[in-house]
Amino acid sequence: MTKPLHLIGFSIGRETFGVPIELVHQIVCVPEITAVPESPECVEGVINLRGKIVSIVDLRKRFGEKEIRNNRKNRVLVVEVEGKMVGLIVDAASEVLKIPRSEIENPPNVFDEGELNYVTGVGKLNGRLIILVDLTKILQRGELRRVGEFTEADPLPEPVAAASAGKPAGLTRSTKAN
Repeated sequence: MTKPLHLIGFSIGRETFGVPIELVHQIVCVPEITAVPESPECVEGVINLRGKIVSIVDLRKRFGEKEIRNNRKNRVLVVEVEGKMVGLIVDAASEVLKIPRSEIENPPNVFDEGELNYVTGVGKLNGRLIILVDLTKILQRGELRRVGEFTEADPLPEPVAAASAGKPAGLTRSTKAN
């Protein structure tokens, strides 16, 4: 007998989505977010999560949700995609879903084209449909490729590099985030 697929379930609007549990590092309440100038519309900014700078993407905007409501149920899924930590704002999250592999079907053809190619399957669980998504494809859209730019360390300017090597310099660089 094959093992069921373990997913973290989250909702956007009235729909329930699922991502593999091994991609999700943690689920947190939405913290204060520092905006990043000239970022794509669905990139809210960055947060300092236990000393690490994490880009925050509003998945509700990315999915084209028309009515976005911020409330106490909103959560940030902190996921790792291609070696990068990214926070995804969703309407609600907390469920661990165990879906038998026999209850997962390939997505209908409508999901094969264009923007919807991130849907990898549809699972059936207790009378509900769970849309399985590929976070790599969601975060590979042109404007979202820049997400890594907000969290990758840029090289230190020459005077700062000299100072950190023990040589005198007139500048210091703070890496402390909000």
